[in-house]
This record gives sequence, C-alpha cells and structure tokens, in this order.
Amino acid sequence: MSYKERLSAIRSQMKEHGISAYIIPSADPHISEYLPDRYKCIYFASGFTGSAGTLVITEDFAGLWTDARYFVQANEQLENSGFELVKLKVQNTPEYITWLGEKFDKGAIVAFDGKLIAVNLAQMLEQALAPQGIKLAPEYDLLDPIWENRPALPTAPAYLLGEEITGKSLTDKLTEVRASLQKHKTGTHLISSLDDMAWLFNMRGSDVKCNPVVLSFALISADKAELYVDESKLSGSDKATLQQAGVTLQPYESIEQALAGLSSDSSILIDPRRTCFALYNKIPAGVRIVQDTNPTTVFKAVKNKTEIENTRITMVKDGVALTRFFKWLEDNIGKTTITELSVADKVLEFRAQQEGFVGESFDTIAGYRAHGALPHYKATPESDVELKAEGLFLLDSGGQYRTGTTDITRVVSLGNLTEQESIDYTLVLKGMIDGATARFPKGTRGYQIDAITRKPLWDYARNYGHGTGHGVGFFLNVHEGPHVFNATPTPIDIELGMITSVEPGIYRPDQYGIRIENLVLTIEDEVNDFGEFYTFEHLTVALIDTTPVKVELLEAHQLNWLNAYNQMVLDRVGPHLNPQELAWLKEKAKAI
Repeated sequence: MSYKERLSAIRSQMKEHGISAYIIPSADPHISEYLPDRYKCIYFASGFTGSAGTLVITEDFAGLWTDARYFVQANEQLENSGFELVKLKVQNTPEYITWLGEKFDKGAIVAFDGKLIAVNLAQMLEQALAPQGIKLAPEYDLLDPIWENRPALPTAPAYLLGEEITGKSLTDKLTEVRASLQKHKTGTHLISSLDDMAWLFNMRGSDVKCNPVVLSFALISADKAELYVDESKLSGSDKATLQQAGVTLQPYESIEQALAGLSSDSSILIDPRRTCFALYNKIPAGVRIVQDTNPTTVFKAVKNKTEIENTRITMVKDGVALTRFFKWLEDNIGKTTITELSVADKVLEFRAQQEGFVGESFDTIAGYRAHGALPHYKATPESDVELKAEGLFLLDSGGQYRTGTTDITRVVSLGNLTEQESIDYTLVLKGMIDGATARFPKGTRGYQIDAITRKPLWDYARNYGHGTGHGVGFFLNVHEGPHVFNATPTPIDIELGMITSVEPGIYRPDQYGIRIENLVLTIEDEVNDFGEFYTFEHLTVALIDTTPVKVELLEAHQLNWLNAYNQMVLDRVGPHLNPQELAWLKEKAKAI
C-alpha cells in the first residue's frame, strides 16, 4: 500500500466516523522521543523518518508540522505521499492547534489516539478548540486497521545495574520519590516515561533503538512500589532483587485497570508532559490529580559522584575510538572508497572495541559537504555519497556504555577549504568555547547560556535554527530534561551535576554545515560577595581539528583554551593508543 493509499484509507475511516481532522503525533503510550517500531506512526503514514513532527489530516489537506532541523529532509521524504510540509516558526510548538481553530467551526470533530498524546497537549487542544464548539475524540486509532503486519511490542531482555555503576540503590531512590510525594501532598505517583523508569529501578534494556530502556509503568505510594512490566524480560535473580526492595511486579498491560481501580477519595501525581491522555482518562472522577514534573526527572538530571566519575572514564574510551576513526579517515581518504554509510559503520566498529560498549546513543549523522547542512541527516542507500579529499565533513555520533552516554560532533577539513568555510568554522568554535567556558551565577537558566553561545555568531550576523544544548542521561537517553539550552524561557535552573551539550552551528543549504559539540558538567566556580558562581567542566575528550581555524578571529582566551583542550586530549587519550596513533595525535594536537 502506497502512502497515498494509506492516506486515502485514513480519510475513508474519518468520513465513516464523522471526523473533521485527525492528528498523528510522534509518540507512544510513554510519550517517548524515540519510539519502538510499533509506534512509528508518522513513518507508516507518510514516510517521514524524523524524530519530531505531527501529521494533521483533513478532508482536503494533509500536513506535516515540523521544525527547521527537518525542512530539507521532509521535503524529500514527503514527495508523492499526499502530505505537505508545514514549517514550524518555533521548535516544539503545536502551531497546528491554531490552524485547526481557524479552519473549523462549531460541530467539527478533531480525533486522535489518546495513547499517543500527552495530557498537556490534549488540554491545550481542549482549551483552544472547545470554546469554539469543536469536539475532541481521543479514542480513535485509525492506523491499526490498515497497518498490515504491524510490529509487535518488543520482548528484548531487561537487566538491573549494580550500585557501583549507578551510585545509588533502588531503595534510596524510592525514599526520595516518597519524600517528594509528601511535599506534593499526594498518595500515589504514576510514572510513564521510560527513562524515569530506567533510572528509578536501575533497570536497562533495549526495547527502543539507541535508548537502553524497558517498556514499563510504575505506581508508587508510601507503602507500595508496583512495576508494570513483562516480567519474562527479567532474570530470576533480578526479580528477586526487586522483590527484596519491596517492588511488586505486575503485567505491563494491567496499568489501565490499576488506575481505574483507584479510590475516588485518593490523590495522584502525574507528569502532564510525560503521561498519555488515555491513562489520564482512566483515573476515576473524584481522584485529586496533581500535575507536575516527575520527581525522578529532576533527580536523574543531577548526576551523583559515581555517575560523574564513570562518565569521565567513559569519555576517554569514546575519545580513543574517535581518535582511531579520524586517523583512519585521514589515512584512507582518496585512496579507497569511503561513503557516509561506511563511515557510520567504521565509527561503530571503533566504539565497539571499547570495554563496556552497548550500542549507539542515536543514529550517526555523517554529513559530507551539503549533507552537513541538514542538522539531523541520516544517510540512506539512496542519499549516500562518497567522501573526497576536499571540503568539510561533519560527524555527530554517540555511544551507550554501561558507564555512561556520549554525544559528540566534530567537523574536519578533508582539504581545499574556502575562506567562507574557514570563517564559519572559526565562528562556531568561538561560540562553543564561550558557551562552554561561561561563568554564571547560581540560578542561571538555559536561555542565558544559549545567548552567550550565539553571540560570537551574532556578531557576524550568523545564527542557527536549533537549540544550543540538551541534557544527557547516564547510560540513558541522549536527550534528557528538564533543563535545556535554547531560546525558550524554560524555567529550570542550571544546577550542579547536570550534564548538557553545547553545540552551536552554521548551516549553508546545498553547501555545507558546521557544528562543534562537547558535553559539559556544571561545577562550582567561586563564592564571593556577589553570590555563588558556577562554570562547566568539559567531559568530552576528543581532538578539535585546528586545520580550518582562522587564528586571527580567535580572542586570546579562546586560542589559549583551544590549545589547552587539545593538549588535555593528548594527555588523557594518548596512553591508550599504539605508537602510530599516538604520533598522529601529537601532530594534530600541536598548539596553533
């Protein structure tokens, strides 16, 4: 069945049920960013493979609302699908809600699958459309009837991590959650988000590609901890460990029944951004519902000493892998056929040689020349191109290790750069250095770091359409909240122990893209009469190519930092290299 035929089949069902508009979000019942194959609904309906977007289908229009990271990709993938690209003005904003309100009048029905829409999004729809007499119908899955051989839920094994890796026991984490319940004056807490589940129960798995999570829910109260999971995924010893910690195992699919069985005089804490509307609707009338961020989301964003030290060790391993890769690339470019796809395979090969490596933390972005201008580009057999000994090559990649998660972007010169390429590279580097070396007072928020990072680019009238940074999990999701470095005034302080990316960029469509990314740890800096000040420790340990740098554009502190950083990489990675690799890195790390 072609995409146009699928669209037609959806519209036939809409007509049958009297539906005016049908919304298909990028989500699952856990409101995940990255999805199990069963819930890749946007891809099934339209062919779009990006990780952020929303389809809206009406009788006479079908659109994909997505942001600047995916404009070029979406235009290519939506061709002949029946869907059109609608460009978001602001990333992560449901602008289609306003469009629906303008398009429809009283009596229209806007439908969706309540398992795939978060509580807060459903409430936004209701607040915007209900006053106009537009009705919401959250009970429709129009894809399942037409999805032949729809993938089943994953059944991969799950496992528990020891305290020597996590730094904190399940028992201690449950105590923290229960203390937070008391503060919220609620008796029960529902957790739906998979990374929160993984962190709380010290549990990992492979139910979602690149994310070491396990499909599961939890209900936590003062005297109970119920884990809703397919227990066949867990070993006997792990089940015993959970039971010893006071955890009761329940079938994964019985969470709806459990919520429906809550006493009408009870209270429950839910995260409206990470709980699906279908579960929310199972809570009986009378139950007092408190909506707030999951306490675990805040707890896991602040890494403990064990997690931090394990991450530092992991970064050296990752740096060894990347050093070997870039040496291999330089040694072989122009001598043998190297393509974007073969590069991704080679990076994975070098990472897989490292102790404790589990898998990639996201699909590798290997963009040569014009493909580097697509921030979330993923090479396919159709788009794959050969790398030549000229121009810029962008590599954004990361690894999941049992002792941490990495995410790093480097751009290297393959030869014969233009003046504009060198200037743009240097400006991006300046931005990364300034953002990641900032000193800032306690209470600073991500949008302030975002502006500091962008200023060197703004000075030359350059900018980029994505955020500057995101939180990173500990052997968990590579994108982690609640903090973020972007222009949105997110009311989350940057706290000690948070790990965040700093990744400014410049993108010139059909020419090249540049992004330089390090992960940083928030640390104490100075206390004086003006208060407490924080700064960042660079966790990423991998060479920054100095070949494209225009030294005259760097300020003294930026040049000194760059030289000191590459020397640090040599000092920490060097002892793990063979003589040929070490000689190559010494040459590359020379001060400029």
